[in-house]
Amino acid sequence: MPIRIKEIEAKHVLSESKLPDADYVVNPYTGCEFGCAYCYASFMGRFVNEAIDDWGNYVYVKKNAVSVFEKDLARMGPRERTKSIFFSSVTDPYQGVEAKYKLTRGILEVLARNNYPGEVGILTKSSMITRDIDVLHKIAKPDLGMTVTTTDDNLSRFLEVRASATSARLQTLKKLTDEGFRTFAFVGPLLPHFRYEPELLDGLFGSIVGSGVKEVYVEHMNLNNYIRKRLLDYLKRTRPKVSAIYEEAATDEHRKELDKIVGELLKKHGLKLRLMEVIRHNEWMKKG
Repeated sequence: MPIRIKEIEAKHVLSESKLPDADYVVNPYTGCEFGCAYCYASFMGRFVNEAIDDWGNYVYVKKNAVSVFEKDLARMGPRERTKSIFFSSVTDPYQGVEAKYKLTRGILEVLARNNYPGEVGILTKSSMITRDIDVLHKIAKPDLGMTVTTTDDNLSRFLEVRASATSARLQTLKKLTDEGFRTFAFVGPLLPHFRYEPELLDGLFGSIVGSGVKEVYVEHMNLNNYIRKRLLDYLKRTRPKVSAIYEEAATDEHRKELDKIVGELLKKHGLKLRLMEVIRHNEWMKKG
């Protein structure tokens, strides 16, 4: 199914963040063509009259995002300008349409021209980020991350349908680290089978260390009602034998067992855990 692309006008692009370690967020797009089966951001469809089940099939391009961001930035006072900005909380800033529209690059160029002193964080599943290395070197405090959930390219293609292969993401992390950037890996969500095959998580952490990365975020699978329904429907259609394992990921027992495994493997590989704990979600235990 081809991706539906629609250009829209945005009133604001820079928003206050609800994330624990970012002050502001930038989302140049609504929707994400990567279409990850577990994505929490599928709720964004309600703002553009798109169904949750259609997540991954549409992208709304905020065609004026660069000029709007420049105005948002100009309104910030000196104190606000020291705060952190994160790309992106409910979309991927380097999904395929970015190659044409270059909104993420344009916003980064605004930050570079304005000598923005605060931290600028980026999290993506795309190797396209390397296109902007020249601009990123002009930013005072870049903090660059890749989401890496597995070392298995086939599994990443199944769950993260149109994202860069996981092997390419690890190579991208190495390139960014070799360029001298501060980098991190985002291991989220923790795939439920790691509880029963911890050697796979061991291999993933080892590959992350091999890319030169020393810091990670780790996040349990978010199984809020709307996510669980979409994910389990997908699994039952495609991999019915593993759907029960994913349902079990909503239990406290499952999370505690995985926490123990994660803690042991972080020590083994000498990785620093950002936020000092595995990220959880308040709504996991709700059943719909």
